[in-house]
Amino acid sequence: MRVLVLGGGIIGVASAWFLRRDGHDVTLIERQSGVALETSFANAGQISVSHSEPWANPGAPLKILQWLGKDDAPLLVRLRLEPNQWLWGLAFLRECLPGRNAANIRACLRISAHSRGVLQQLRRELAIEYDHLERGIVHFYTDPSHFEASLKASALMRELGCDRRIVTADEVVRIEPALAHMRDRIAGADYCAEDESGDIFKFTHGLAQHAAARGVEFRFNHTVTRLIVEGGRFAALEAVGPDGWHQRFDADAAVVAMASYSRQILLPLGVRLPLYPGKGYSATFEITDAALAPTVSLTDDEYKIAMSRFGNRLRVAGTAELNGFSRELNPARCEMLTRRLEQLFPGACDYTRPRYWTGLRPVTPSNVPLIGRTRVPNLYVNTGHGTLGWTMGAGSGQLIADVVAGRRPEVEGLSYKV
Repeated sequence: MRVLVLGGGIIGVASAWFLRRDGHDVTLIERQSGVALETSFANAGQISVSHSEPWANPGAPLKILQWLGKDDAPLLVRLRLEPNQWLWGLAFLRECLPGRNAANIRACLRISAHSRGVLQQLRRELAIEYDHLERGIVHFYTDPSHFEASLKASALMRELGCDRRIVTADEVVRIEPALAHMRDRIAGADYCAEDESGDIFKFTHGLAQHAAARGVEFRFNHTVTRLIVEGGRFAALEAVGPDGWHQRFDADAAVVAMASYSRQILLPLGVRLPLYPGKGYSATFEITDAALAPTVSLTDDEYKIAMSRFGNRLRVAGTAELNGFSRELNPARCEMLTRRLEQLFPGACDYTRPRYWTGLRPVTPSNVPLIGRTRVPNLYVNTGHGTLGWTMGAGSGQLIADVVAGRRPEVEGLSYKV
């Protein structure tokens, strides 16, 4: 079949790779000048199967109320006269119920674990270099009550086969000596040795190069303006090319992997995706003293941030801002990232020259991604991965290829209808 993939992030590129591997004639359409230049550009770098908990959990509503109006809060909600934000928020509150939370953890964990395995297989097959480390992830807590609250989710993960092991502060320092000066502040921690880290931008670029070599056509600087349905089926799309002219691309099927923008392009067809953009921030620094910088990927629960090392670079990322589609940098949130990283690893980096970035994560109320068929029979969706786009990326590409081919997806027990 002739298949169009809309979007050139990790999800779109992985989808194109697996669709091409199935023998389809694949064209990927991306509005930027290359792949991985938006949400897949500069995230925290964690393949964090062990932390597949959704934002929506029983304790979230109270925390959000406490954080209202704080510019540097881990989750900042700026209320807008925007129906989709309010509808999404109500659905989010419903997903905070204990019964829903447990089901969502199970779903996210299944996809994440499957995807980590797919990523490892791609790494072996294609030898893509992306500064990856296989040293696990440590999640440490400085508030005893937050650590106690995490134990239930940790236990559920272990029941589901994820080795999220509880460790002491002394064990944290043995795993990551750069945290030795924080020893007395660590109230508890957990560690998953199977988790990984790596540069999503480098990996996506590497995979795109292999996909192009296998015959995937990449059309950059093309902005999709509408999808065309004829006779009840997807027939084509229109896009504005770099020369300003509208172009029509005909195809037998299409996969929409446009992250937060997937909702707008599908609305005219009556496909209403429960998506809202969650703006995340990162800061990247050059390491000046390697002995003082961490080599294990870390998550700091107090600030809801994650840190990963990519060669001679150290990146800190996290927080979320629900404020529409603005990608404007908030100075308070940027400065918080720099300030906290310097507190954790004084002297490790040149903190005077941060490289700040922000991207719009496509978030569903449940944090379970949208992978599957739409009401239009040959039109598919692969989006909604929230903070786990890198963790779930490779596997989600394989799963949508299974759905398009009519095969039973390898991750069972999930709905593949959107």
